[in-house]
Amino acid sequence: MNVFETYHADFIEDQYGRWREEPQSVTTDWQHFFKGFEMAREAGGAGVQGEWDEDQMLRQARVEALKYRYRDMGHILACMDPLEACPIDHPLLALDALGLKTADLETPFFTRRFFTSRMAPLKEIIKALKETYCRSVGVEYMHLQDPEERRWLQEQMEPVRNHPEIKPATRLRILERLFRAALFEQFLNRKYVGVTRFSLEGGDGLIPMLDDLVNHAPHRGGQEIILGMAHRGRLNVQTHILGKSYEDIFSEFEHCYDPDALLGAGDVKYHNGYLADLTTSDGHAQLVYLVNNPSHLEAVDPVVEGIARARQDLAGTERQRVLPILIHGDAAFAGQGVVAETLNMSQLEGYRTGGTLHIIINNQIGYTTLPKDARSTRYSTDVAKMLMVPIFHVHGENPEALLHVARMAYDYRNTFGKEVVIDLVCYRRYGHNEGDEPYFTQPGMYARIRRRPSLHKLYAEALIADGLVTKAEVAQTEQTIRDELEQAFDRIHGSECMFPQDRFFSNWSDYHGTFSHDPVATGVSGDTLIQLARGLRAEPQGFKLNPKLIRQMDKRLAAVENGTGIDWANAESLALASLLVEGTPIRLSGQDCGRGTFSQRHSVWMDVETGASHVPLNALTADQATYEVYNSLLAEYSVMGFEYGYAMMRPQVLVMWEAQFGDFANNAQAIIDLFIASGESKWQRLNGLVLLLPHGFEGQGPEHSSARLERFLQLCANDNMQVCYPTTPAQYFHLLRRQVHQACRKPLVVMTPKSLLRNPAAVSTRDDLAQGSFASVLDDADGSPSAERLIFCSGKIYYELFQRIRSPGLSKVALIRLEQFHPFPEGALRKVIARYKKAREFLWVQEEPANMGGWQFVRPRLEPLLSEPLRYVGRPAAASPATGYPKIYRRLQDAIIDKAAGIEEADRAASAGAN
Repeated sequence: MNVFETYHADFIEDQYGRWREEPQSVTTDWQHFFKGFEMAREAGGAGVQGEWDEDQMLRQARVEALKYRYRDMGHILACMDPLEACPIDHPLLALDALGLKTADLETPFFTRRFFTSRMAPLKEIIKALKETYCRSVGVEYMHLQDPEERRWLQEQMEPVRNHPEIKPATRLRILERLFRAALFEQFLNRKYVGVTRFSLEGGDGLIPMLDDLVNHAPHRGGQEIILGMAHRGRLNVQTHILGKSYEDIFSEFEHCYDPDALLGAGDVKYHNGYLADLTTSDGHAQLVYLVNNPSHLEAVDPVVEGIARARQDLAGTERQRVLPILIHGDAAFAGQGVVAETLNMSQLEGYRTGGTLHIIINNQIGYTTLPKDARSTRYSTDVAKMLMVPIFHVHGENPEALLHVARMAYDYRNTFGKEVVIDLVCYRRYGHNEGDEPYFTQPGMYARIRRRPSLHKLYAEALIADGLVTKAEVAQTEQTIRDELEQAFDRIHGSECMFPQDRFFSNWSDYHGTFSHDPVATGVSGDTLIQLARGLRAEPQGFKLNPKLIRQMDKRLAAVENGTGIDWANAESLALASLLVEGTPIRLSGQDCGRGTFSQRHSVWMDVETGASHVPLNALTADQATYEVYNSLLAEYSVMGFEYGYAMMRPQVLVMWEAQFGDFANNAQAIIDLFIASGESKWQRLNGLVLLLPHGFEGQGPEHSSARLERFLQLCANDNMQVCYPTTPAQYFHLLRRQVHQACRKPLVVMTPKSLLRNPAAVSTRDDLAQGSFASVLDDADGSPSAERLIFCSGKIYYELFQRIRSPGLSKVALIRLEQFHPFPEGALRKVIARYKKAREFLWVQEEPANMGGWQFVRPRLEPLLSEPLRYVGRPAAASPATGYPKIYRRLQDAIIDKAAGIEEADRAASAGAN
């Protein structure tokens, strides 16, 4: 235990007694502590009258424990809540709780770097402790295990007692920002009565704090800020931090849109993002990007982290240059699981961003729910203690304290590369939204709020009292701002709308969102494939590869050199290798994706003797692009969100997320719904993220069978994403390469195989990879034009159908594979169907239940292309994706194949003839 981590006098006395008998019996900290005071006693001590006896030393130790306790628990007495009286005492911070007496208040004690003087009376030490830890700033930081971090924080807080002098010019800027924030909200309230805007009023201190951060960051190497926040105060932040004009804000309230440039469905104004190139007050350039967000609170958190990581990777290895800031609500920070997921990834190699600044607008209410009903912890921030990072609770009506804490938080982040949490304790002046009546549910709370003056008025009075400004100057500032608002309103209201250009990052200039069914040439010459295969097989000198893996890798190389038998994992590695040598960086993450859930990928080799790793995909050529592969934390929501954000910033990179089993994407459904499927329609944000979802029924039960193809298809419209279910390694090879080589950027959802990874029939030739491109529809290569029955299918079931249908007597059946569901390849299907002029029977065959899989999506699109109705062959509708009984699975699977092949009908006809 650390010397300062004790609370009890009897423990101190025990430690001292043990040290006197045997110094090595106590920890190093205690040894230094007691030895120092022994030396002081022997020397007489500067300012100490005579030698110190054991009682004096023990009292000094108790004072050290008191200092520790204030550092650890002082926040309990901090005055942080604008709506409540300040606490005045706590039994654990009383003198007698540590064996000290009132008489000790006048006694000098050593201060040990805490004070400007070496010794001070106990009452002065306590006063300094209270001023530092029990005023407008309450700090939780003694849970940090690194003594260097604790010492750094103490050196920032204790010399200035958490109340540094703020320059007059800064104080005047705070006042001006507060007036702008407040008058903007009041103006909107008057002009657009009852229109939802999620007012910041009550949390106005956020604006001067963010404003100061934007100006402070460049002095510490910051060049970009990636900002994520929910609704509360978003419009205020857009205009007063990002510089979005009042006219642009008012245009959104006037429901302006340009019909000639309208893309997608749009979104409400308090969801929209904004990209700003700012010039700080002292002339530094600062880019700030406010990320688009949906209504699902905290869903944007991992997206912001992915964006920040991508921007950092583009800038180099200096993570300090790009700062992620996440602004949360108190109820959401405590209640949403994705917060904990995002915090958990903060120090992981594949996801770290050098620390995020978390700011909680603590309204002390969630819609109509009070904290006592919303969390089981004292603070909404307690989940952040999992990281051992500092947490600052700040009185929301002390803007100078907010500036001090924000600067300290930023500097801590840059120094230690870790998260920081600022709990801005405030209130919500009105209801959850502008149509809500808070008095229905919190009459007492809102009676206090109604009597509370606005912060801009309180701060103006403080500056007037300090002689920094006069009442007349304050009135003039207010009038100037009101005039600006009125003039901007007059330019918009009742006139033609203004249509500002949607700005985004310049590295998207070569990409677009128009999907084309035209084939994209993605073949790679046979010689190049052989060369790549040999590079993928090469081992570093002295590297000891697992013998089983040696056989597997040798088999892969032989398949490429021989030109036949290239399996799924082999084709994938060749696709990735070819892209890397062409200069395309690749990022793959997911649970156990380095090896692959099914022990198929092996893109990271481990030396069986040393444990050293080797990544063959990064050892192909000297000038190749980089392959990054990360085994992710055991989470889907946050990791998929992170990869979506990363892909949004780097369209030149092939970004892939792989589910351990396709079903696990269920846990990331919010990201799929809110960003992947609809991000382009809502916010015109393109994205090329690839989802690899193992899918296929093999009798493994309900949670290891289905990647929920039907859910993705239900979300498909207007070419918003690509959903594919390839059946051959070559198809997968070309599909991955198409995702890079087409200029269109759409999310790609791939149903990837499980059993097909080792199915000897599911292989391709070298020529298949060297020629052609991805085909959205695969015709039956052996199908006769005279076929009378056309079977349409997709994915793994094709191989079972093929095996049965190629039996003697079934030559009039053709198998057509739909490899791409969306965008639906109507033209390619028409061409294939036209070849079978005698076909009169059309079947859709799937192994999923009728209410799942592709049936409901395919039927209304495919049936109009046929001369007869499309029949369904598959499992009946079900509540669960698959049975957990292998024998039942096999029986149902065989029945589907039999029915599709017409064996049931043949048996019935034979039976009728015999009768």
